[in-house]
Amino acid sequence: MAVDGGHGGSWAAGDIVVKPADRDEAEIEWEAALFASIRRDGFRVAPPRRALDGRFAHDGWVASERVAGYHKPGCWAEIIAVGEKFHAALAAIRRPAAIIDARTDRWAVGDRVAWGELPAADFVEAAHISRLATVLRPVEASSQVIHGDLTGNVLFEPGLPPAIIDFVPRWRPAGFAAAVVVADALVWEGADKSLLDAVSHIPELDQFFVRALIYRLVADSLNRVGEPPRPPDADPYRVPVELAIEVARR
Repeated sequence: MAVDGGHGGSWAAGDIVVKPADRDEAEIEWEAALFASIRRDGFRVAPPRRALDGRFAHDGWVASERVAGYHKPGCWAEIIAVGEKFHAALAAIRRPAAIIDARTDRWAVGDRVAWGELPAADFVEAAHISRLATVLRPVEASSQVIHGDLTGNVLFEPGLPPAIIDFVPRWRPAGFAAAVVVADALVWEGADKSLLDAVSHIPELDQFFVRALIYRLVADSLNRVGEPPRPPDADPYRVPVELAIEVARR
């Protein structure tokens, strides 16, 4: 049975979910050990499962435990809240340098541009990047292991804590993960600026919000190489970018 989550291609089979392998086995081994070591307080996870030969990847496929739950539209504040619990559990985890540094997908590129590890100047032709870059300031928050793509990867089930799936490890401040949820909700899911109330307690939120939009815009531009620019009246980023610039200039 096909299931939601990830980037498509996931299938449920009994008590597992299988999908095409999109990372190496060393990362899956690390994730399995991580999930076995942390205290699951207020959230569930979907640990990787081994194949019959003991490996985590087999013939180009990987598997994880199937967790009960469904995507619940509009629950951004709840996603942010469970993300905070998840990140509290990860706060003491050391930076997995080999895993973080090995990622080269478009989302990893967008993340590095957002945090000044790759030059934004290489993407100035992408809409809004130049304007967002003008309001960037250094942040003081420390980095830790976070889930870099929570928005579509939290499942809700009555009577159970929310389940976090499709873990995307990044080494950034925890507040950045919440800002990515805000950016995604504003750009793609019809949220309005009142969602900022759900993250008003996060120090330096304005800078995380700007970086979250740069992160998504760079990844979007890499996905749209060769396509014409979106017309202004069909640009889902326009209003969120204006809001982020306004917030950053206060």
